[in-house]
Amino acid sequence: MEVDRRHFLKLAGLIGVGIAVKPVIDMLSSVEAQRELGTEETLAAKRLAMVVNPRASKDEFRAAIAACHRVHNVPDMEDPDDEIKWIWTTDYEGAFPEQGHEFIEEYLTHLPIPVLCNQCSKPPCVKVCPTRATWKREDGIVMMDYHRCIGCRYCMAACPYGARSFNWRNPRPFIKETDPNYPTRTKGVVEKCNFCEERLAEGLIPACVEACQKNGSDALVFGDLNDPDSKVRELLSNHYAIRRKPGLGTEPKVYYLL
Repeated sequence: MEVDRRHFLKLAGLIGVGIAVKPVIDMLSSVEAQRELGTEETLAAKRLAMVVNPRASKDEFRAAIAACHRVHNVPDMEDPDDEIKWIWTTDYEGAFPEQGHEFIEEYLTHLPIPVLCNQCSKPPCVKVCPTRATWKREDGIVMMDYHRCIGCRYCMAACPYGARSFNWRNPRPFIKETDPNYPTRTKGVVEKCNFCEERLAEGLIPACVEACQKNGSDALVFGDLNDPDSKVRELLSNHYAIRRKPGLGTEPKVYYLL
């Protein structure tokens, strides 16, 4: 009888644990289901990419950066050490340190090169994230879940492009005008460019690309690499283009025309 009693108590304990754990499992399953739903129903494109024309003017890139930071509530920090960047410019050597030489055309060295998250096909940041706060969608966008981010910064260490920023301070007081269409972040969270996935879900193009188009410029072009009739395919077929640090094997999806 004692054996039966112990067996009963053990069984009851396991059932109790199962009841307690089930809501957590259901919640996580729901999150994964939403992620998969987002990749299939919000956008038909399968391999998204951006083409950058470095010869565009500084004003065009400034407009693109301003548009991106405005719609994503990127704070304007007073201290450069706290700076949050989704898209910014650097010089040629900073963008392509392994693709320069002493006889390179001088004009290239003076160009402001826009840089951002490369939405890599093989993103090292995804592999190291312990909470799956960052993951890659089927269309190639490398996403961020701000609620899951624990601020370990493993993704920042793994990213060879310096494309991620960490909120050392509460960013909200440094947002000049909050856009209610995109969430603000908190102290201790990593963030980066997401190819404007929230705009794509509404049938819009990335804010940076839209800003350039309003000025009648093709400084930034966005599209589907799998579509042979897309503008990005046309540009890449007719012009020589390079990518940042191709030897690392991450397969960036941001191309630069030369």
